[in-house]
Amino acid sequence: MRFLDSSVFLHAYLKPRRKLRQREKTIKEMAKKILEKIEGGEEVVTTVIHLAEILNIVESRLGLKYSISLLARILSLPNILIEGVGLDDYKNGLTISERYGISINDSIAYIKMEKLNINEIYTFDKHFKNLPEIKIVGG
Repeated sequence: MRFLDSSVFLHAYLKPRRKLRQREKTIKEMAKKILEKIEGGEEVVTTVIHLAEILNIVESRLGLKYSISLLARILSLPNILIEGVGLDDYKNGLTISERYGISINDSIAYIKMEKLNINEIYTFDKHFKNLPEIKIVGG
């Protein structure tokens, strides 16, 4: 099982506001292929905060209806495990964010990955390279 970062959804679904460079086009295609694998049954895990991040950005760029439809689709896939996040996760995340120079959402992903003994992540966020023993897949 791999962790699924919000960056995969955002690269796959968001419509660009400008013409994409070749590297950006490649990332967009890679993101779509990752989501095809997941829709095909590959098991992944994400968190409620990563889901909220996806939905908020999708809503602001593509509209409420699209965001609700995306949530319904994600929730219908039994192979996407959505982990809860509590106050202790945020407290522990502060230390990790400060130590490795990453966002709080990235540190929470790391905490959940450690909890579930996962060391691979689907992401296009370079900050995950700062984390020990984490292998970036697809980015």
